[in-house]
Amino acid sequence: MAETAEDEALRMFRESGALLEGHFILRSGLHSRQFFQCARVCEDLGRVERLAELLRERLVGLDYSTVVAPAMGGLVLGQEVARQSAARFLFAEKDAGGSLVLRRGFRLAAGERVLVVEDVVTRGGRARETIALVEAAGALPVALAVLVNRGGGDLGFAIPFEALVTLEIPTYAPTDLPGDLAAIPAVKPGS
Repeated sequence: MAETAEDEALRMFRESGALLEGHFILRSGLHSRQFFQCARVCEDLGRVERLAELLRERLVGLDYSTVVAPAMGGLVLGQEVARQSAARFLFAEKDAGGSLVLRRGFRLAAGERVLVVEDVVTRGGRARETIALVEAAGALPVALAVLVNRGGGDLGFAIPFEALVTLEIPTYAPTDLPGDLAAIPAVKPGS
């Protein structure tokens, strides 16, 4: 049987050491047994190219002229999706207060059709912030495309949402950890 796009992506994550097992603290503050360190899979630009191809296969027929990605996670993937799409690429980055902003002279035009690209979402906080940033600029976010949806399901985005890999990986509040997970030292690997 042929390897599915999802299986191929998961294989690349495992081979590159980007899918980690242990006790992790996510950006949201939740805890998890698994962590996708996309920076590891993005070390190999051939893998980045292939992951972008696989993700773009899910976007056939989507009309956009610009790709916007939040730094750092979506930066490399977003740029490659833009390159393959012959689209303009911008990235949002944190300001001194930790909010995402467009800097470096980046501007979006009113009505500009934007694809938002992110590496991994659990609840989608950073993706939602990027979508809101695009809307605040008067541009039109037409879809959100991610490598991994580790929250399972659609996560309630108001725009079309495409994920190359969808998994339902349990997360836990710091005060509600299972005993076996609490016994492992927590690591915050960065996103």
